[in-house]
Order: sequence, then structure tokens, then C-alpha cells
Amino acid sequence: MYICLPTNLIPNYIMKHRFFFLFSFLIPFSLSAQIHLAGYKQAEINPDLFEGRWQARWISLPDEPANVYGVYHFRKSFELNEIPTGKFVVHVSADNRYKLYVNGRFASLGPARGDIYNWNFETVDIAPFLKKGKNTLAAVVWNYAEHKPVAQISFNQTGFILQGNTPAEAVVNTNNSWLCTKNEAYQPWNEWTVLGYYAAGSGEYLQAASYPWGWEKTEYNDSHWKNARNGIEGAMKGARDYPGRLLTPNPIPPMEMTVERLPATVVSEGMDCPESFPMHTSPILIPAHRSVRLLLDNQQLTTGYLSLHFSGGKNAEVQIGYAEALYENNSEATTKSYRLNVKNHRDDVKGKLFIGYSDKLIADGGKGRSFTSLWWRTWRYLELQITTGEEALTLDDIYAAFSAYPFKDEYTFSAPGHPELNKMLDIGWRTARLCANETYMDCPYYEQLQYFGDTRIQAMITLFNTRDPYMVKLAIEQGRRSIVPDGITMSRYPSGLHQFIPSFSLWWICMGHDYWMYRGDETYLKSLLPSFRGVLSWYERLLKPDRSLGYVPEWFFADWSAGFPNGEPIREKEGNSAFQDLLYILALDAASEMEEAFGIASLSQYYRNLAGQIRNTIRSKYWDEERGLFADTHDHRAYSQHVNSLVVLAGILTKEEAAQVMGKTLSSQDIAQATIYFRYYVHQAMNKAGLGDALLDNLQIWRDQMALGLTTWAEMPEPSRSDCHAWGASPNIEFYRILLGIESHAPGFKKIRIAPSLGELKTVSGAMPHPAGNISVSYVLDKKETLKAHIILPPGTTGTFLWKGKEYALTAGEQTLTAES
Repeated sequence: MYICLPTNLIPNYIMKHRFFFLFSFLIPFSLSAQIHLAGYKQAEINPDLFEGRWQARWISLPDEPANVYGVYHFRKSFELNEIPTGKFVVHVSADNRYKLYVNGRFASLGPARGDIYNWNFETVDIAPFLKKGKNTLAAVVWNYAEHKPVAQISFNQTGFILQGNTPAEAVVNTNNSWLCTKNEAYQPWNEWTVLGYYAAGSGEYLQAASYPWGWEKTEYNDSHWKNARNGIEGAMKGARDYPGRLLTPNPIPPMEMTVERLPATVVSEGMDCPESFPMHTSPILIPAHRSVRLLLDNQQLTTGYLSLHFSGGKNAEVQIGYAEALYENNSEATTKSYRLNVKNHRDDVKGKLFIGYSDKLIADGGKGRSFTSLWWRTWRYLELQITTGEEALTLDDIYAAFSAYPFKDEYTFSAPGHPELNKMLDIGWRTARLCANETYMDCPYYEQLQYFGDTRIQAMITLFNTRDPYMVKLAIEQGRRSIVPDGITMSRYPSGLHQFIPSFSLWWICMGHDYWMYRGDETYLKSLLPSFRGVLSWYERLLKPDRSLGYVPEWFFADWSAGFPNGEPIREKEGNSAFQDLLYILALDAASEMEEAFGIASLSQYYRNLAGQIRNTIRSKYWDEERGLFADTHDHRAYSQHVNSLVVLAGILTKEEAAQVMGKTLSSQDIAQATIYFRYYVHQAMNKAGLGDALLDNLQIWRDQMALGLTTWAEMPEPSRSDCHAWGASPNIEFYRILLGIESHAPGFKKIRIAPSLGELKTVSGAMPHPAGNISVSYVLDKKETLKAHIILPPGTTGTFLWKGKEYALTAGEQTLTAES
């Protein structure tokens, strides 16, 4: 957002005190999953608001078209005879988005992304911001219209709504007593280039001379503003015969906001920068008639809101570019294909090109101006291109507010003598953080879209590394919300542009099974069973008489393997695809187990029988005795690590056969190799085949990225479009599930199976979160291959420890055992 930052909450509260904080607004407990997804609970919503229509109305600017690009301001002033002694709770939302201020202080932003049938609102206690006498609520609302990110769904009408929780707060309900204006300073800014598919929205252009500076302050003169136009009353999801956005309480907590200073200026052209800039507040004077280029290095990828403070410099142009990495300067480096470009070591800047999206502003000559983008940005490198006119421009300060979903790491890991493993975990954690905001995202720079194939891995990272109870459930629910009448999920959601990857619908079912095994929540999952059934029925209509699948339509993505055109596995025109059949088996197995536990027993048996029938075709259709591998197709034209890993995971083979197949799968270089994404399934297959000890020898794809200076895991091996894809953070799961050997052995994690695969490690320890506490393990392996294990299980659990074919019973609490080979 473009704001007058000296009076904004971020500098006044964070910059002054330098503390970590979460936005101080409350998001309530909701009704049942059938109407509202129960989630983050911190305040109670007045029950009357769940019934009928609200008193507050959706408001907009009069005489403004309903759906055009625009930035708008709304204000409401009111008197209080005394400061509230309790709470003063309001519920607020907008289309597309808003930021809310109370007496010049930042109070809330949102709404969290959803859809028109689940339009989120935030609940905010604004009592701490109120004062005796005149008070002013002020909001900036923007509608990106055709320039909006693909992840942004809209009712195609600009709107703002604020509802008091009780009659005591009704004085601030939105209606035509609110004043409003259009901010003419803004235009979309798209005069930049990114390489590869981009879906995260336009940049922003600000003409500072047209900006209503101070609009959020109580003392601002709004006498020239118009009265807002009344629209329809607000109403929550479940209201009778309501034609508008169906409001629902935001089920997740507010995003983290923490100040970050940029560590270094690595290129300065046209002037010299003080050594303290930008790590410390060091005003820089840029003389008149000067062109300056500054390249700032954050030294690691980040996401957040960049704030630039400036003074003077009337008509000076400042362009702020954002890039994950720099590109080698070659003749093809400005083409739109990232595959033709090379980044090499991410720390190197000499001779490289800056290619990335940007924002732009034109200074008005005033003092104490500031710029912060409306939506957050992603960068490691920032490029400031500044051209002054008749006046010198002063850069007063530049810093950022890191913003991401407020995950808290709850894991520990120690492997003396192997520091790279902890570095991998740190990079994985940062990757997972940056790929989660109001939803999980495939990547924060290019798309910001929640793809359900990616999300399954992200959800498991959440379950293994955090205690967060909200994000995984929300992602599963958004899968349900994306389902179309045909029966399958969209590939990604929320999304204003439909796309279908049918394989991701099956991984979505498996994600539900993961959630069941590690968190339970059977009441909620039972409500999902009809949706799971619909997906499986969509596939069942494609079955051929031999019980294998015909050619699955749409984009059947598997992995960005070099052997897979467009990421799809090799298939025949009639289908005959081992990948298709095996993935369907895994989803049928997952659904069958859930149906047996809390669904329809006969349907469980039906899925089990159907999976068995398909299993019976796998060996006869795809096994190649000579190669000792399963082919991708019936005509045995292609082979892949993907199919052979799925064969193991689907239980087609005995353990001895699985070990042989996985051994060849890992050693054969002439078959399609799994890249970063699908290594998650390769590692699971290794472990199931008894080859978990090889995990540490199969991490080269991550070692290569560290050698290139990446601070987050990339989308694919070089050349990679995205430098931050959370599907690459699977070691944050596998170091616990495979290396330390911890996994759920019963729904809700009530039984724990521990089967370590230490590889070359002799001493290693770690702990991970569990719904009832922590699971902690420590292993020491002596020269005689005798393992001493110290294990702590949380209350109410039991477990089994496996080592070299022997089993040991575990109980809740602390225990030490000695296991000989």
C-alpha cells in the first residue's frame, strides 16, 4: 500500500521497538464445517450475525463502474464520550482487498483469499486504537480488475463492508454516511519482463502529486469527499436467498509481519552510497539531473512489503525492481523463456542482468513521502533505478516488513559432523515459510497459487514441523470448494482461472488420508467422503474392460522430468499408462481405509476390490523381466523412476522384489529421472523397500542447489524458473520419517512407528511435534553396530521400535533401549 508511513503502525510500532508481532486483529471461531470451516478462534462473533442480513452494507464509490482497476479510500468519523473499557469489535472485508486504519494507526488487512461462496472477513478489536472525542476509521480498498493475480477471485464489483459486532459498535457500520474518494495516483504498471509463466498480478505506478497524503489521519480534511454508494446488505454463508458474496469468518490467523533491514548495496552506479546503507537508516542525497542505479542484496530470498521513504525531487522517477536471482548476460537472456537463461551462483552479481517485475513512482517534491506496495513482493535482489530532474531527491530510508503465514518451527535435529543436514532443514523451512501466506502457494514470486499436488507435500511439512492446526485443514477444504460438477478438483484453488490436473485430484484424496493419520479429525473428514467418492467416480468412468484406465484427459502432470513432455508421463493413445493406474490405486487405497473407519463399509470393500483388480493388471502389462523394471506403457517404450517408485508404494511387490526394483531404479541412468518434486515419492519407495539407509546418498539434487548459493529450494534442477518451490522442502519430512524413522502407525498419530535408517550417521537426535506433545529420539551406534536409543513418546500413545528386523514395544514417556544387529 502507498501510505504516509511516519503515522503508520509498521514504523511507529515495529521500527521503534524492533519486535516481532502479529497484526492485532481477531479472527473468530466458526460454525460447523457444513457452513463455515471451523478454524482460528480468538473472538466470539455475535450469534445474531449468523442469521439473516447484516445492518452494514457493501459500499462503493458513486458513479464509478463496478469492475475497473482502481484504488479507493473510505472514512467514517464518530464521537466517543469515553474510551471503551472493554472491546470494540468490528468485522471487515472488501473486494478485492483492503487495509484498515483507526486514528491513523494500522489495524487490519485482508480479506484472506477465498471465493464468492466463502468470502472471508476479519474480526478486529479496535478498542486499543480508540480515544475520547473524535475517532476516524479509514480504509484503502483496491480492485485490480483485469490486472488482478490469478489467485484473486472477485465478485467483479468493488466493495467494502464493516459491521459492528453488537449495537454498541453499530455507529461504524458501513452505509452512505461513510465518505469516499478515488485515489487518482494509481495505475497498473506492467512495463517489465519476467521469464516464464507469471500469474501474480501487475506492478503499481504511483504519481505522488495526485496522492491524498494523510488520508488515514483523524485530522485530514475530507470535506470534498463524496458520500458512499449503498449496495446490498452483508450476510453470512447460510443466509436465505442471498445473492451477494457469502461472508465467512477467516479460519486462519493473521500473517506475520516483522521488520527486515536489507544487508548490503552490491552495485552503485551514478553515485557513491554510504557503507551503512541500507542496513541502517542513512539518508542519501541524489543530485538533480542524475541517473542512478542501486542493486541491493537481501542475501536470502524473502517475501513482504518494501517501504521506501523519500523527500524532495519533484518529478524524479524511481523504479523498484524485484528479482529472485540475477541472470548471466548472454544474447538470449532477455527472451521470455527461462530455459534459455542461466543464473549460476546466486551470490554472483558481476556482469549479470537484472530481470524481474517492478513498481514505479514519480515524486512530487514533498517531504516525508513514502511508498509501500499494496500487495506483498518477493525478492532477494532489489534494483532502484532513479532519475532526478530539476530537484535533488533524498532517499530517507528503505526497509521491509517480512510477511508470511505465522508458522512456528517446533522441530529439532542434530547430527554432529554433518552440518549440511541442518542447513538443508533451514533452507527447507525458509522455503516452506515463503510458500505460505493466506494459502499454501507453489511459489511466491511467479504464481502464488495453491496447487494440490504441491500442497500435499507442504501439508506434510506442516504436520511434521509445526503445531499449526489451521492451514492443512483449510487447504483440504479449498480442494473441496474447487470441485466442478464433473467431479474433479481444479488443479489449484483459489483461482479465478480454471485449470485441471486430474492427477492432483488423486493426490488431494491422499492429502486427506495424511491429515487423518497425523491429526485425526474424523468428523470433518467424514464430511469430505462424498467429494472423494466423486473424484474416484470420475476416474472409474475411464476404466477399460481390462480394468486399467483409458487416456486421462486434461493435463496429467507428473513431474518436470526431462523425459516427460510438458511434465506428463509417457502414455499411449488408449491410456495403457502405469503411472495413471498406480496413482489411481493409491487413491482408492486411501479412500477405502477412510470409508472403513468412518464411512460406508460396503464402499470401502468396493474400492478395495477395484484397486485389487487394477493391481492384477500391473505386472502382466508393465513388467519387463529382462530389465528388471516396470515400463511406463504396455508397449514398453519408456521407463521411469516415477512408475517404479509407485509400483513399490502401491504394494505390487514383495519386500525382496521391491528392494531389487528400487535398486535398479536408483542406479539406472537411462530411465526418466525424478526431479525435485517427485523425489518425495522416490524416497518413500526407497524406505518401503528397505533402502532407507540410502537416503543420505540420494540428496545430491539438494547439495547441487546449496553449491549454487540458493537460500530456498528451486522448482526444478537448473535451469529453473522459480528459485522457491515448497515441493522441494521434502527433506524436512524425510529426515524425521526416514532418517529418524518416525511415522504415524494409526489415525490421529495415536500409535507411533519408529524405524530409523541412519545410513552413515553414528550419532543423531531430533524431536518433532505431536498433537499430544513431542516425539523425541536420540541414537548412538557403536563400532559393533549396537544401537542405543533414547525415546520419549507423548502421553496417551504407544509405539513400536524396529531395528534390523527386530521389534521392540514402546510406551508413553521416556525409555532407553539397546538394539543389537
